[in-house]
Amino acid sequence: MSVRIEFESNPDADRFLQILEPLRAYNAAKAGDGLPEKFAFSIRDETTDAVLGGLYGRILYRWLFIELLVVPEQARGQRMGSQLMEMAEDFARERNCVGIWLDTFDFQAPDFYRKHGYQAFGQLEDYPPGHQRLFFQKRLK
Repeated sequence: MSVRIEFESNPDADRFLQILEPLRAYNAAKAGDGLPEKFAFSIRDETTDAVLGGLYGRILYRWLFIELLVVPEQARGQRMGSQLMEMAEDFARERNCVGIWLDTFDFQAPDFYRKHGYQAFGQLEDYPPGHQRLFFQKRLK
């Protein structure tokens, strides 16, 4: 078989899926089925029903990954972020997860996650320049 490498700027979602498919097949052969279960807890405006924030994540290989956590400014200081984290932990336990992991920036909420029992397991310096991207995990009991 003859192959070549081709550059593509701003590829569409189909290209991502085409590149992902052989990796999924390889991972499934080594670690079992690797299809994530996606979920969300949405914060909605009671009047308009608009989504104002929430928590979005997925479970893969018995680890829950928190991809997004957004608490709208008008709901801050009311334990809404803590409620979302507790709900995610309860959901992870229901799904028999080993733990939860997430990433955040140093200018976002690392102390919030530490307060909830999350421990740093990695960091990327200068992402964005002058800041850090931090990785946290919490093993579930």
